[in-house]
Amino acid sequence: MMENSDRRSGEDRRAHKRQRVSIDVEWESGEGRKFGTMSDLSVAGCFVLCSGEVNDGDSVKVFLPLGDGTTVELVGEVRNHVPEIGFALGFTEM
Repeated sequence: MMENSDRRSGEDRRAHKRQRVSIDVEWESGEGRKFGTMSDLSVAGCFVLCSGEVNDGDSVKVFLPLGDGTTVELVGEVRNHVPEIGFALGFTEM
């Protein structure tokens, strides 16, 4: 019987625990603003489900809505993207 091994190593391992969420967000890149859904969140980054086009290394802003109608702007760099699914964002500013 083959043992399950974790294929991730080094930088691919998450250093921070991620929380599953489902939050409708807006995000902005050089191509303009688009809509998506944040599917997980940690102190270091998040994953946004969306169909917009981004590339690894792109700078992106995510606008996280608060309950009072305001938003928090999270700025980061695309660490990994999957076309037509979404992208992982590593925060560079908060």
